[in-house]
Amino acid sequence: MIIMLTEIRSRSQITIPSEIIKKLNLKQGDTLDVDVEGDQIVLRPVIAIPKDQTYFWTKEWQSEEKQIQSDIENNNIKLAKSKEKLFEDLGL
Repeated sequence: MIIMLTEIRSRSQITIPSEIIKKLNLKQGDTLDVDVEGDQIVLRPVIAIPKDQTYFWTKEWQSEEKQIQSDIENNNIKLAKSKEKLFEDLGL
């Protein structure tokens, strides 16, 4: 393991070594979660999700997405020949 050091500069800024930037495919403007675990500072790349889209990442929604994907892969789907037939099949 190669030891890489960086130093804290004014305004608490640090430089992440370019090897790490390349390995994690980080780009200028990316967001990092900063946490303390024991006596270590841990940086994790994260993607900020607009508030109006957070529902998609809930456990319930993701569970339903997995079920739908499974249904598609197992050809457990129905096709409607028209919107009227679709509404009829849905009981609408």
